[in-house]
Amino acid sequence: MSERSFDLVIVGGGPGGYVAAIRARQLGLSTALVEREQLGGVCLNWGCIPTKALLRASELMHWLGEAKAFGLEVGPVRIDLDKMVARSRKVAKRLSAGVRHLMKKNGVEVVEGSGRLAGAGLLEVTRDGETVASLRAPHIVLATGARARTLPGLEPDGDRIWTYREAMVPEQLPASLLVVGAGAIGIEFASFYRDLGVEVRVVEQLPRILPAEDEEISAFAQRAFERQGIEIHTGATLSDVSPGPAGVTARIEGQEGEALEVEAERLILAVGITGNVEDLGLEQTRARIEKGHIVTDGWGATEEPGLHAIGDVAGPPYLAHKANHEGIACVEHIAGFAGAHPLDPASIPACTYSRPQIASVGLTEQAAQEAGRELRIGRFPFQGNGKALAYGEGEGLVKTIFDAESGALLGAHMAGAEVTEMIQGYAIARTLETTEVELMRTVFPHPTISETMHESVLAAFGRALHI
Repeated sequence: MSERSFDLVIVGGGPGGYVAAIRARQLGLSTALVEREQLGGVCLNWGCIPTKALLRASELMHWLGEAKAFGLEVGPVRIDLDKMVARSRKVAKRLSAGVRHLMKKNGVEVVEGSGRLAGAGLLEVTRDGETVASLRAPHIVLATGARARTLPGLEPDGDRIWTYREAMVPEQLPASLLVVGAGAIGIEFASFYRDLGVEVRVVEQLPRILPAEDEEISAFAQRAFERQGIEIHTGATLSDVSPGPAGVTARIEGQEGEALEVEAERLILAVGITGNVEDLGLEQTRARIEKGHIVTDGWGATEEPGLHAIGDVAGPPYLAHKANHEGIACVEHIAGFAGAHPLDPASIPACTYSRPQIASVGLTEQAAQEAGRELRIGRFPFQGNGKALAYGEGEGLVKTIFDAESGALLGAHMAGAEVTEMIQGYAIARTLETTEVELMRTVFPHPTISETMHESVLAAFGRALHI
């Protein structure tokens, strides 16, 4: 089989890989994209997008239960789980087809199969055990993503013990659910199933849920989830897990030695992810792997000349938008684009699409304190916002953290309705190096929930108007 040459070869068609391919073509680089499963990757096909379709359905279920408070009489609501899941899969399929169209539109050569490094600048692609392509390029970008991490003795079986994949396509709703892990994935599934009426229990080994978030927001969210009926065990571990014909039995052990025997029809394992670094031929290169991820510099470059890595396989945070921008930065640097700039990890917003939603950008209060900053902190509850109350969304909080000396916005943390849509305002402010003066002078429209963002800034400097 003859070799085919390109300026750039990308392995993995997820949100990092396909965006990098488009940007590379915009910069005039001949580009091949290798994908072994579905274009769009886990995010589009099994993560970000289809989970939001499911969460939208469960949110509607919640609001149908609240209809009477708005003066609406609604009859009995029946859940059609098959249609709910089918809609989620349809949305994912449509967007995956859209990515394929974008590849064709931009002149990206898509090669279906698994890529493996076969020497400097050479990638072999196999499918069904047969070599289907041999691709050569001075630059190869690995964007192979990640997969769900498992725990010894707690391996998913696709029946009683689920990963996110099984949790997204249930054949029927379980009466009870045990979620192991209280990061974004675990909390989203806990919220989804609880709003559909499932009895949900969450177990987290760390002292609090959503451990990457600001501690105050984490505590706020936990109280909200517990009011919804979700039982949460933090600082706890799971042992003696036994799948059986009726479900799963397990033992929850607390840090003080207390123990609780529990039963659930299903268990979701959501204890993080690990990079897809296997079978890539990395052992033949100078690239280093640490903690299941490929080590890179700020431009995605590894220690092997011409070899790069972006997205989840290159380490946290495990976010599609982080992969997008890493891919753009990487190929712009490769192409010598004058406007190329590395991604600033401190300015990547994080979002959890539960009910309430959680969103943040920048430093937490603890991190800012540890950095030795003198802080000005503002808080504003949704209870003081007219739009939130009119919409029945009075449960929420916005917290802003400023450097007391310079007025720089160090971090913003939010919980409540639509905060995943609002956080971009603070992300833009950080990118523009906006100070508190500029934010206070910004006119926020009324009535909007976004006014809580303005009030939180005002509160940090003793100027809040509605609390």
